[in-house]
Amino acid sequence: MTIIDGKATATEIKKEIAAEVEARVARGEKRPHLAAVLVGHDGGSETYVAHKVKACEECGFDSTLIRREDDITETELLEIVAELNANPEIDGYIVQLPLPRHIDEQKIIMAVDPRKDVDGFHPVNVGRLSLGLPCFLSATPSGIMELLGRYNIETKGKHCVVLGRSNIVGKPVAQLMMQKSNPGNATVTVCHSATPDIREICRQGDIIIAALGQPGFVTADMVKPGAVIIDVGTTRVPDPTRKSGFRLSGDVDFENVAPLCSAITPVPGGVGPMTICSLMRNTLLAASGSVY
Repeated sequence: MTIIDGKATATEIKKEIAAEVEARVARGEKRPHLAAVLVGHDGGSETYVAHKVKACEECGFDSTLIRREDDITETELLEIVAELNANPEIDGYIVQLPLPRHIDEQKIIMAVDPRKDVDGFHPVNVGRLSLGLPCFLSATPSGIMELLGRYNIETKGKHCVVLGRSNIVGKPVAQLMMQKSNPGNATVTVCHSATPDIREICRQGDIIIAALGQPGFVTADMVKPGAVIIDVGTTRVPDPTRKSGFRLSGDVDFENVAPLCSAITPVPGGVGPMTICSLMRNTLLAASGSVY
């Protein structure tokens, strides 16, 4: 059984990106510049954005963090988005989700220039993905594909079961797994809350990508021997033995499922670090103008 080490892979990729950045600078080109807009003080968002800022430093990027309180109006946030769209110094940017309830997230996503949409959430990038055209891939699915590729996990002709249908992970990773590519070329089944017999479908999967946000949902009786498990779940669950008072739990019962697998990602240290690497890669692509 192989533990798919996202943390080590991410470190390797960031070194590769940093080398590309220094080569760009040596040619007289500008450093890639990533901006992030953070609204409010959501704990998960604060941590995630801090990791992004650190990753920019490791990759040799310039970075800008724009903070606003959660009482910002939708109009004010749209004005910030318009300013970032028009700023030639900013190659790509993200508006960290979730946003306060009084702001229409889809309206904000639609306002982002697709050429700077390094989160890959704009309908233009989503549509181009579905057609197999060059685009900015959603960061977590892109990281999953990178892990499958770097660990030489065979996907062609395999049955991939995706648990979850979110716009951020489930839908785009299903699209990527079914495309004529390597990794890819899989037969994909997407399961969700209205799917009957999920356990039986999972038992048929050569590859299971769990992105439900339900801790420990995938149990040993749902996994056939030799399956590859990609656990996207990162739910905070109470743990009085930890200084923080919580721990991160994946969607997979790792302790009991791992012995059955040919390969599995841990939580933490699996898909999570790859998500930020994918964002860095998208920013580098945005700076080079190689997508649009």
